[in-house]
Amino acid sequence: MKTIHKILIISVWALAVAVSCTGNYLQYNTNPYEVTADQMNRDAYLTRSALTGMQGYVIPTDVNLNQFLEHLLGGPFGGYISESNQGFTNRFSNYNMSQDWLCKMYKDIIPNVYANYAQLVAATDDPIFLAVGDITRVAAVHRVTDTFGPIPYSKLGEDGNLVAPLDTQKDVFTLMIAQLDAAVAALLEHRTETFSANADKIYGGNVIQWIHLANSLKLRLAMRMVYADPASARRYAEEAVSEAAGGVLSGNDDNALIQATNNPHRVIMYEYNGGDSRIAADITTYMNGYADPRRPFYFTESTFTEADGVTANGFYGIRLGGDPIASDLAHKYSNMVVESSTKLMWMNAAEVAFLRAEGALRGWNMGGTAESFYNEGIALSFEQWGAGSAASYMADATSVPQPYADPLNLYNYTGAVSNITIKYDDAADFETNLERIITQKWIANFPLGNEAWADFRRTGYPRLMPVPVNKNTSQVPAGTFPRRLTYPQEEYRENGANVSAVLSDLSPAVDQMSSRVWWDCNPNTK
Repeated sequence: MKTIHKILIISVWALAVAVSCTGNYLQYNTNPYEVTADQMNRDAYLTRSALTGMQGYVIPTDVNLNQFLEHLLGGPFGGYISESNQGFTNRFSNYNMSQDWLCKMYKDIIPNVYANYAQLVAATDDPIFLAVGDITRVAAVHRVTDTFGPIPYSKLGEDGNLVAPLDTQKDVFTLMIAQLDAAVAALLEHRTETFSANADKIYGGNVIQWIHLANSLKLRLAMRMVYADPASARRYAEEAVSEAAGGVLSGNDDNALIQATNNPHRVIMYEYNGGDSRIAADITTYMNGYADPRRPFYFTESTFTEADGVTANGFYGIRLGGDPIASDLAHKYSNMVVESSTKLMWMNAAEVAFLRAEGALRGWNMGGTAESFYNEGIALSFEQWGAGSAASYMADATSVPQPYADPLNLYNYTGAVSNITIKYDDAADFETNLERIITQKWIANFPLGNEAWADFRRTGYPRLMPVPVNKNTSQVPAGTFPRRLTYPQEEYRENGANVSAVLSDLSPAVDQMSSRVWWDCNPNTK
C-alpha cells in the first residue's frame, strides 16, 4: 500500500511539474487574497475536504446523483422504489433507460472518487487518513463493478481519467480486499486513537468503528464471490470475522451513516414534482403478508379516495415495470417515511448479522449458528427502526408474502410471489433457509437498492415480480431480470479498445444487460 501511495504522490507531483512548464501561469492566476495550498494544509484543510468529498459519493449526498443511482437504478432493480413521475417514459424498471441515466454510476462515481483520493494522497502521509480513504474508496467503487463488471481500477490516473485499461472483476475484487486488509492493519496500530471529526462524516474520527466497517465490507465482498470462487470466499469471510481482524459491525451504534445537508430521499419523494418516486409493490407485499411492525417506520399509508374507486387505504406500492401512471394518481401510493435530517445509510449491523448467518449456513466458521445470526439480524433491524420487540415476528411460522392487489386494479399479480415464512427452520433444506435469510436481509437493508439487486442476482432471492411491460426484450429476455448495465456510449468513444479487451470477462462475452458479471454465476438464477 505504501508503494501505491508513493506512486500516486509522484504522479501528482509530475502533473504539477508539467503545469509549471507553462511559465508563471500559476503565479499570475493566484488570487493574493486567497489562502495558498501550504496555508490550507496547515490545518489539514485539503485532507479533510478530500476525505469528506469521497464520503459523499458512496451513497450520494448530492440530490441529483442520488436520484439517478438510488431511486432510478437501485430502487427499481432492488424491488424497493418505483417511479411516480408520468413524464419518466424511459425507465430502468422497463429496461429502456436513457443514456443520460445509464452513465451516472460509471462516469460520475469513478472520476470523483479518484480525484478526491489523489488529493488525499498528495496532501497527507498520515496512515489513519490514508486507511480511511482506502476503505471509503472500496465502499464507493465496489458498487460500480457490481453494476458493470470490469472497470478501470488499478491503472487509473490521479485525476480519475477513465481512459485506462479495465481490470477484470476478479482482479478488482482481489485488489479491493487487499486494500481493506492493508487499511485494517494500519488502523489496528492506531486503534486507541481518534482523528479529526471534521474529516469524518461517518464516525466522527472513531478509528475502531472504521476497522469494523472495513471488515464488514470485506465480508460483503467475500459473499459476493461465493459462487465464483467458493474457497476464497470462505477464507476472506472467516478472516473478516476473526478476533484478530478487530471486529465487524455488531450493534446499531456501529451503523455506517452519513448526514446530508438535506436528505435526498426526502427531496426526491416529496419535493420534486410532488414526488418523482414512491414505494415499490414488491417490498410492501412481503411486509404486508408478514404484518411487519416496521411498516409504519418505512412507509406512509396510501391516500386514495372513493372517487378513485378505492374504499380503504393501506401500505400499497406501485408495481414495477408497468406503463407510467398519471402522476396525481401515482402520488397516492405509499411514500417513504423520511425527514430532511434523516441520515443516509451505507451499511448496518443487521446486514452483517445476515451475512454471518449465510456463512454459517454454508458451514463456515462465523462464530455462531445460522439461526442465531438470522434472529440477531431481525432483532437489530427492529431496534434500528424503533419497532419494538421482534420475538413474536421471529416465531411466526405461517405468514407468507401477499399476492399483489393493485388499488387501482392496474397491474395485479395473481398468487404470492413466494411462500417463504419467517421463523427459522433448521430442518429445512439449504435453499429454503438461504431464501429466508436473504429475504429478511432485504427487508432490513431498505432502502439500499443496489445492494438488494446484487443479492438478487447472486442468489435469486428475494423473489420479485416480473415486469408487466418489458420494453427492451433484446437486452433482457421476457421473464428474466437485468444482470448488469451496459457501458456508456461515451466510454466507447473515449476508451473503446480497453472496453472491448475485457468483454470476455462477461458471460456471454457481449456488452448487454443480460450478460453476467464474474460473481454472478449461480446456476439457479435467471
